[in-house]
Amino acid sequence: MSLSDPLGDMLTRIRNAYGRKKSSVSTPASRLRARVLEVLKSEGYIRDYSQTDFENGKSEIEIELKYYDGAPVVREIERVSKPGRRVYVSAKSIPQVANGLGIAILSTPKGVMADHEAREQNVGGEILCQIF
Repeated sequence: MSLSDPLGDMLTRIRNAYGRKKSSVSTPASRLRARVLEVLKSEGYIRDYSQTDFENGKSEIEIELKYYDGAPVVREIERVSKPGRRVYVSAKSIPQVANGLGIAILSTPKGVMADHEAREQNVGGEILCQIF
């Protein structure tokens, strides 16, 4: 199956799993997906994730979702930069998500990082998604 937006597919799987109150969800593995999940884990939006390699050379990531008092930790997760419209920002124009209560995940020359890290390191890049 060919996907034009693999990161958008992963975010949709996470959004749908939260909507169905699932404890975990799986997605095909890639380096970009793993780096985005690492940011989500370090910011406290997911419990953990693990990668499983299969014999046929494919690999899959199992994502453990996080809930607080029965409610999903992630209220909204949306893709910003899409294959049809890429969104780039400079370090000075990185947006505040939900007045600082949420995060934007950026792909920068120094790697994939949260918006506050990008501001600290004074780097801009492509806004991949926003979570709050």
